[in-house]
Amino acid sequence: MNLSTLLGILGSLLVFGSVIAFSSQDLDAFLNLPGLGIVVGGTIAATLMSYPFHEVMRVFRAGANAIREERYDASQDLEEIVQVSRYWFSQNLQRIQDRLDQIRNPFLRTGIQLVIDDTPMDDVSDLLNWRMARLRAREQADAQMFRTMATYAPAFGMLGTLIGLINLLLTTESDDFTVIAVNLGIALITTFYGILLANLVFRPIAIKLERRTEERVVLMTMVLEGIMLMRKGRSPGYIRETLRSFMENHSDEIRQAAPTNGDEEPAADSREPDPSNERR
Repeated sequence: MNLSTLLGILGSLLVFGSVIAFSSQDLDAFLNLPGLGIVVGGTIAATLMSYPFHEVMRVFRAGANAIREERYDASQDLEEIVQVSRYWFSQNLQRIQDRLDQIRNPFLRTGIQLVIDDTPMDDVSDLLNWRMARLRAREQADAQMFRTMATYAPAFGMLGTLIGLINLLLTTESDDFTVIAVNLGIALITTFYGILLANLVFRPIAIKLERRTEERVVLMTMVLEGIMLMRKGRSPGYIRETLRSFMENHSDEIRQAAPTNGDEEPAADSREPDPSNERR
């Protein structure tokens, strides 16, 4: 489990646990199995009606993968591209074939195989771009399913509230306060469960899946650029510096701190020339 997910889970448990512990005289009031069954069961049933069964099973596996620690070592892929480009530049195809079995990135391995098979450059670009688009579409569909579940959960929470209120109306003439309390508990707690699951489980997982997809696409774009440069016959040094610049620029774009003053623009990268100076 990655650090941000772990901190989020611990933080939410601490906040809600503290609030419930200090504001409630009976902690058992927040545990209502019929209400939880209405929300969870209704959400799963609606999701199964909305999507094919195999897609629902796949998305739960994707959700489990989203909360795991997953690091993408772009530097390792960069070094593998540079090493293979050295063999390609010296026309040592046998060394490239031996190196292919050691490459762990299947996208990179496919691109190199296409290059050594003397595949036309346009075909290499089309195939790799198609694989990137397919991955993006599949993983965005998984994230969208969790967003759909995030809309179903509060709706079934309201449905549970209505069920509890209807049953409560039928027991207003009863002297059994236990029956009234059970129905009142279902009426109130199901909305709580629905909002909690939507905003603390389903929607955060969807956002994490979308972020994971973007990181994977950025890495695949870097690999594609390296493959195309190798296919064009660029030198290993040129490929290394180009991909290194790609990684550094991407790092600056996603990690640069926001300006303290909302009216100020971010400072320009010192490596980029000032057009006004060029005109002068």
